[in-house]
Amino acid sequence: MQFSFSFYFYSPVSFINHLFQVKKHQQAVVGFLEANRISFQEVDITMLEEQRLWMYRNIPRDKLPEKGNPLPPQIFNEDHYCGDYEDFFQSKENNTVLAFLGLSSPSTGRDPKS
Repeated sequence: MQFSFSFYFYSPVSFINHLFQVKKHQQAVVGFLEANRISFQEVDITMLEEQRLWMYRNIPRDKLPEKGNPLPPQIFNEDHYCGDYEDFFQSKENNTVLAFLGLSSPSTGRDPKS
């Protein structure tokens, strides 16, 4: 199964701390997926306006911030919105990442949603 990670790269100096946190969160998600041999695709939305707009349209309204744009990483499984970094982190803490990602458990081969 493929995942798409949509993310921003901030370049202005005032966003350096934000950039550091975003990069740290992206690395945590990518590191987990690589360590668990889960295939994925990163999508850099800074270069692809169409992808950025798609991501914004497909994030549920209750997950959108009151001001500004949602911070990366935003995690999708195909067209299904899984969540943001905080959701990912909570699923790691609760040992429910495969269900969060909408993947079958390797030990049971069953869909975690069923």
